[in-house]
Amino acid sequence: MSSSDSHQGFLDDLFDLLGPSGLLRAQTDIAGYQNDLSGASGGRVLAVARPGSSAEVAQVVEACAIAGVPITPRGGGTGLSGGATPVAGESLVVSFERMRAIRAIDPVGNHMVVEAGVTLHAAQQAAQQVQRQLGLDHGGAGSSQIGGNLSTNAGGNNVVRYGMAREQVLGLEVVLSDGRILDFLAPLRKNNAGYDLKGVFLGSEGTLGLITAATLRLRPAAITRATLLLALENPPAVMAFFARTQQALGECLSAAELIPGDAIDLVRAAFPTTRMPFATTPQWVLLVEAESSIRHCDLEAAMGELFEHARDAGEVEEGILAVSDRQRQAFWTLREQIAHVMIDSRICLKMDTAVPIARIPDFLMQAGQAVLQVLPDCRPIPFGHVGDGNIHFNVLGPPDMTADQFSLYRTKLASVIEQCAVDLGGTISAEHGVGLLKKQALRTMRSAAECDVMARLRLALDPDLLLNPGKVIDARP
Repeated sequence: MSSSDSHQGFLDDLFDLLGPSGLLRAQTDIAGYQNDLSGASGGRVLAVARPGSSAEVAQVVEACAIAGVPITPRGGGTGLSGGATPVAGESLVVSFERMRAIRAIDPVGNHMVVEAGVTLHAAQQAAQQVQRQLGLDHGGAGSSQIGGNLSTNAGGNNVVRYGMAREQVLGLEVVLSDGRILDFLAPLRKNNAGYDLKGVFLGSEGTLGLITAATLRLRPAAITRATLLLALENPPAVMAFFARTQQALGECLSAAELIPGDAIDLVRAAFPTTRMPFATTPQWVLLVEAESSIRHCDLEAAMGELFEHARDAGEVEEGILAVSDRQRQAFWTLREQIAHVMIDSRICLKMDTAVPIARIPDFLMQAGQAVLQVLPDCRPIPFGHVGDGNIHFNVLGPPDMTADQFSLYRTKLASVIEQCAVDLGGTISAEHGVGLLKKQALRTMRSAAECDVMARLRLALDPDLLLNPGKVIDARP
């Protein structure tokens, strides 16, 4: 008798609870839930549960606890660390795609309550309808879900001003491993009544509980912006201009994105219709943006003055200040297309490291040298968020190398990049979580005491280890 046959009664009970649209069992229906964008291979999907409410999530989790069936929670499937890949033999995938209600939105109290399956883009649009905005934004907004963003503590483009996903959260609703619902959705800015439990679940990747809803912080919508694209010679010049930018723009600075010239050439080849901003590809490009909700704040003048001072000091030679929203969008499209080129390539290692901001030039140099020692003809493509130190140090294999050949170098390339980051006081995971692929690397940067505390916390909240087993950190009784 197969494992799935032994779970027939369990699956029949779930079908009675969720109905035909709430429980997928046919192989053709569940094939797309096997992994995330990491492509990591894992165990077998027993079935896919698609609950439509928090109460149904609680019933599914309770049924799994009674039957001893592991759960793999799944958001939009856009993760790069294997967090949504089943690894425990057979597991039930719990998808939140049917939980897309925006339960409440309050422009006076500046918060909104959304269910876990709401996409980031949908939440952003709902906020805009009441002249508010979410601080969280990244290239996967159209498909990534709020639950997944909070479970991995997503970052994105505006961390320099608004912080990571956890900084956007006022409250949570979480289903515990035994099926109980923990409800602390109250939108209180001040609440010192005991432990701050939401911090436990944010970034835990579904290993401590399943986030079913969240109260998110809103801010007045930006009504004026200034966006500048700069050509720079080297990373020290990038950091010098970034320092000027912080002083000149203060809290209005919302993004500072690093783009290497090699990445622009890759975008040009992959998207021939993309209009390149510079006649000659620079060595490095910095995309800087500032925004304000104050109508009388003249950010364009401030940005223009900033560029002139840097040019007079000999720090920059060429820059383009966006004169329209269309041009601004073109700048951001260029930045986002880099990620698409990386994802589409079968000979690309996609990394998610971060270092202290002042050490970015050291990291670029040391990691660049390290990967070339491992694979001399590889093409380092480091890009990302200068404002928070999160550099996605991606590596492309030589153009004539096959995916199978490149796979022989992946582990070593990742190891040397992560070691460079850790040696500089950085992290092996900045915004995509630990998941399956970075479990071993986690122990290289966290002390034995820290790992022990994490393991104890996991065991305390999930004693049978049924919530997303095999992810983040192992815990054994």
